Amino acid sequence: QVQLVESGGGLVQAGGSLRLSCTASGRSFRSYDMGWFRQAPGKEREFVACIRWSGLNTYYADAVKGRFTISRDNAKNTVYLKMNELTPEDTANYYCAADVDRGETVTALGKYDYWGQGTQLTVSS
Repeated sequence: QVQLVESGGGLVQAGGSLRLSCTASGRSFRSYDMGWFRQAPGKEREFVACIRWSGLNTYYADAVKGRFTISRDNAKNTVYLKMNELTPEDTANYYCAADVDRGETVTALGKYDYWGQGTQLTVSS
């Protein structure tokens, strides 16, 4: 069982920046692919970003490409999502997820085995 705990959400003005963190329990974090998803009220949960277990490959949704950066620190069992140039459309509950089997399709919710409880980001205009 892997527990994921997100932090760093909050209220930020449009154009601002924020960094989310997600810390995992256990000793095998370095072997997991890690992803970030978000869910706005009334909408489905959507893919935001993924970083492979090696840290060498990252993937982003088109809506955040060039503004968001995913990274990981295996020594701290933590994955980060740095978000710049935020807009009200980024307002959502942000979830991190872990894939222990390292499946191919990084955007698929079903790829991920464990999920955090989420952290809320609100961007004011």
